[in-house]
Amino acid sequence: MIKCGRPRKGEESLSRDRLLDTAFKLFLEHGYGNFCLETVAKEARVSMRTIYSQFGGKAGLFGAVIKRCSDRFVTVLSEDNVLENQPDEALANFAKQYLQAITRPDAVRIRAILLGEALRFPDLATQFYEQGPQRTLLHLAQFFARQQQAGYFVAVDPHILADQFLGAFRSERFQKLQLGLAPTPDEAEIDVWARQTTSLFLQGCLKARVPAK
Repeated sequence: MIKCGRPRKGEESLSRDRLLDTAFKLFLEHGYGNFCLETVAKEARVSMRTIYSQFGGKAGLFGAVIKRCSDRFVTVLSEDNVLENQPDEALANFAKQYLQAITRPDAVRIRAILLGEALRFPDLATQFYEQGPQRTLLHLAQFFARQQQAGYFVAVDPHILADQFLGAFRSERFQKLQLGLAPTPDEAEIDVWARQTTSLFLQGCLKARVPAK
């Protein structure tokens, strides 16, 4: 007997996950301009109506894909995960998660697609920025604001602190990775990268001068 009616909540969740998995795979294979919603619907075994009702179209679906990717690390600095009285360790842990996310080959590929097609598809750039970098920046700024209230950081705009911290990782090393001139770092390399950069951000690079006698 064929079941009728609305799918149950668990089935809806599985269907959405399958749809996002399929969309992510096809984005990597075909880019954005050649990405076809009909192909996504067929491979994910959902209707076009479902895609439009849930995401509004191709840009919205791409935004949902990016949001799910960023969800993996954007909450690392949530209240439950922040180490009380140890913001330096919290930032180092966040940095490690952040680097693991942005240096994955599929993440590098997505960024390359974005840079190549953003001018032709401004909705693509908007969805990527709002669901990825902007979410991360705002979440990190909230962390700095909380830690400023606790007396750990100087009274600088927390958004500037967040921007400077994230910018420290989008460095020459990351640019070489983006261009295919460097291999994907392993876990040990990422740990060193995260901790050294976090330490430099927190302490600066000037040595304390010994006053002349």
